[in-house]
Amino acid sequence: MIWLLIFALAGIVLLNRYVLLEPRVPIRLPNFIRQALQYSAPCLLTAICGPILLGDSGLKGLPSNPYAYAALFSIGCALVIKNMLLSVLVSLAGFYVVLYFMG
Repeated sequence: MIWLLIFALAGIVLLNRYVLLEPRVPIRLPNFIRQALQYSAPCLLTAICGPILLGDSGLKGLPSNPYAYAALFSIGCALVIKNMLLSVLVSLAGFYVVLYFMG
């Protein structure tokens, strides 16, 4: 059930972003709306990851939180590796390594 929900939400987001941002689609949005839509993915990602990283204990739990270390590793990968697909794959591998050793 959870996987179905994740894929359904991913499809909805992809469809919305495609319809609104694809230049070949005849719908034309004003430039300020197009620029605002460029920031929607980082905002959603922050809203999703914030509660996971902080959890119930807030900032006090960060030293023992493997998700915080995995997030820092992912940020480092994104800064060093300029290829998005490779960065995502290395970040996922690093995430599972951190979870294995700390979890």
